[in-house]
Amino acid sequence: MITALAGGVGAAKLLRGLSKVVSEDLTIIVNTGDDITLHGLHISPDIDIITYTLAGIVDPERGWGIKGDTFNCLDMLKKLGCEGWFNLGDRDLATHIYRTHLLRQGLKLSEVTSKIARSLGVAAQILPMTDDPFQTKIKTEIGTIHFQEYLVKRGCSDKVLGVIFEGAEEAKPAPKVLESILGARAVLICPSNPIVSIGTILSVKGVREALQRTEATIIGISPIIGGAPVKGPADKLMSALGVEVSAYGVAQLYKDFLDIFLIDLVDSALKEKIESLGIKVVTSNILMKSFDDEINLAKYILSLI
Repeated sequence: MITALAGGVGAAKLLRGLSKVVSEDLTIIVNTGDDITLHGLHISPDIDIITYTLAGIVDPERGWGIKGDTFNCLDMLKKLGCEGWFNLGDRDLATHIYRTHLLRQGLKLSEVTSKIARSLGVAAQILPMTDDPFQTKIKTEIGTIHFQEYLVKRGCSDKVLGVIFEGAEEAKPAPKVLESILGARAVLICPSNPIVSIGTILSVKGVREALQRTEATIIGISPIIGGAPVKGPADKLMSALGVEVSAYGVAQLYKDFLDIFLIDLVDSALKEKIESLGIKVVTSNILMKSFDDEINLAKYILSLI
């Protein structure tokens, strides 16, 4: 079994490639710190991005949502005076309605996620990092706001003063999360935001300890190339927390459990510095611009295991 820690578009691309070439079970532990309730519906952005991508229905332009979707319901909500800053397509809304319905019936998020993934024909096992309430909040000069408000509503325009993982002290790993790490042949740390995608997962009780204990080979893929994130506000968040915005900065965050760190060729000069942390470093082209890039990167990662 191969287990991956994931969140966001970069992770979804890698996992799509991996799902095409791996011949064993694939389990994906997904960030739920981005989850938010809007219009009375429970929305799980990272779970949906990964599920839609592996199901082959993701919008290829945006990297999220469903391809060919319409936004008639959202337009009507705006006319009725509701906030419409978070884009929810009509078919996408069906997922959120179904998820919320099942949660209100008493099912856990992990159970709901499994049902949705199976219904969409996804073979991989997708696990939310926790079934418990958990929200990532960003401290800014205008106050503390939900990460989605910072990212989507305000377009990352606010100065970041800190990051809060609300619920981390109580959150327990969802069923099979720890087992999938401890029982894996390899664990992949996807090229996701190290603060609010991977960092959230690591903050759940027992996850970091499981990574330290597992006999699996743990391979991380850098989300920072040439001193900048491929997508998203990782640089702003890392800077706010005093973390160097580089592949080395990411390696520092993972140094207590990482065996191998895959960085881009443009960052080859950082190899020796990262290896001083006790991590083996390999270099390759890790920027995924096409489906072929996803396949090639996945094959290369498998060769390292």
